[in-house]
Amino acid sequence: MLDVKRSTHRRGFLRSVGATAAAVGLGSVVPASLAEAATPTGAEDPALDTWLQKLKGKHRQVYDMPEPNQGMAFAWSRVFYLTNNETGVPDKDISVMVVLRHGALPFALADGAWAKYRFGEVFNIADPKTNAPSVRNIFYKAGPDELPLPGMGIDELLADGVLFGACNMAIKFFSALVAKKMSLNADDVRRDWLAAVLPGVQVVPSGVWAVNRAQERGCSYCFAG
Repeated sequence: MLDVKRSTHRRGFLRSVGATAAAVGLGSVVPASLAEAATPTGAEDPALDTWLQKLKGKHRQVYDMPEPNQGMAFAWSRVFYLTNNETGVPDKDISVMVVLRHGALPFALADGAWAKYRFGEVFNIADPKTNAPSVRNIFYKAGPDELPLPGMGIDELLADGVLFGACNMAIKFFSALVAKKMSLNADDVRRDWLAAVLPGVQVVPSGVWAVNRAQERGCSYCFAG
């Protein structure tokens, strides 16, 4: 089984990437593709600028989510709204961004991709209803009483204006790993994952790019993974 659950703090990230790639025989392929993906284009995508401009109000928060961490970024996003409202702050003065990167990437994708590529097994995410590796996005359109905090579902947060960014570098890297493991074409798998991104979720160049841009626009940082 391909296991991507590992620490990714600061300098450890590159060691993690290299070790994971080597484990599935991609040591010479993945670094080159990542370097190519990072080639400067000279200008930022206007769609990304439009997305970032949705950050509004005085109180702005970005949750950096590189690991599932039981969906705490989603709970904290709801708590940020609730407690600001309780202290007299209206929604128009609140902005929240959740950056889904590395091991939290699959939460940006629809159930079909979870089942097809066995994300629960690959990313060590269990379904609390079955205690088995999840074949669905357990935080998207969850059933009644499935989540510990009302309103923490990804669909509910999106409806209330929370911005979600999905790391494109993680999509490229992990789709290549999974394609190798399943003997599939890497480009086909990557395109399939991109097509599975949830409505309303913005694909960003990288998770760290999104965290940086959010902070540049006045968001306070919270590590949520």
